[in-house]
Amino acid sequence: MKAARIIKTKEPLEIKDVNIPNPKGDQVLVKVESAGVCHSDLHLWDGGYAGPQGVFMKVEDRGVKFPLTPGHEVAGTIDEMGESVTGFSKGDKVLVYPWIGEGTCPACRVGEENICDGPRSLGIYQDGGYSEMVLVPSYKYLVKLHGLDLNSSASLACSGLTAYTAVKKTESHPGQMVVVIGAGGLGLMAVQLAKATTNARIAIVDIDEKKLAEAKRLGADEIINSAAGDPVKSVKEVTDGLGAETVIDFVNNGKTAPNSLNMLRKRGRLVMVGLFGGSLELNLPLVPLRAFTLTGAYTGKFADLVELVALARMNKIQSLVSRKFTLDQANTALEELKAGKIIGRSVINP
Repeated sequence: MKAARIIKTKEPLEIKDVNIPNPKGDQVLVKVESAGVCHSDLHLWDGGYAGPQGVFMKVEDRGVKFPLTPGHEVAGTIDEMGESVTGFSKGDKVLVYPWIGEGTCPACRVGEENICDGPRSLGIYQDGGYSEMVLVPSYKYLVKLHGLDLNSSASLACSGLTAYTAVKKTESHPGQMVVVIGAGGLGLMAVQLAKATTNARIAIVDIDEKKLAEAKRLGADEIINSAAGDPVKSVKEVTDGLGAETVIDFVNNGKTAPNSLNMLRKRGRLVMVGLFGGSLELNLPLVPLRAFTLTGAYTGKFADLVELVALARMNKIQSLVSRKFTLDQANTALEELKAGKIIGRSVINP
């Protein structure tokens, strides 16, 4: 089978012929129909993240090893199954939960494999979906997709799941203000999820008018172009000078993070999601004086993915797939995402 592999960071992915895995026990071999192209794939390709004071944080320091087949947003068809698999049949359309843990750490024991101490995530720590086939370690990581579009569903495994977890962590209520920083695939999904599950007011901040227009179409109450003025001032203007109850920062870099904090009202909550790098200097007395909460959100647990697929079945959310690429075009897909040319999400159809 063919797979697009990162052989060396910062160099083009190479299309390789690799052996087709033979599933055993609980394992399932999935024929990849759609693999989402995610910013996390870019971080792998680049080899890491921009840390404080310009220090580069290498993905190898997190345990990533190359060569590697990336791709953690995978939807496809069951091709073969191990002898212990139950509840699934060959030909079933499935979404793969990629955030696999080692199974015994405290997080794994409570069903939060996404924050496992020794993660084994597909497309990051083991070969993923930029391939014609992917071996899933257990059928317990599959969600049936009967009746749902596979291209639209693929991104639920990461961008959708991450946005859903972030929205949950805001603990928002009707009438409150949720500010979303970044109108990329995650931000656009967060707008829909916040509207569907919290009924809060939603403001979204970005520098791209096309993306902001899409956010408005999807339910944002306020759109703020941070290239046209001070976004903190704009948020204060739409909140009677008080600030927002919650901010979700899907960019989360040295520029957006201070703004996000300053957008909060007293007792506000900042959910930090993006991996764009940088550092944040805190005025420490303000933390107790304003009593705000800082928390991180990294993907979500399997149970959340099941809930998310159910929301998709009820047409509460839609994933905008603006570009489709072949496996041979994997490098182009990553380059266009890096250049900011993708509105919503793009997918690779092997």
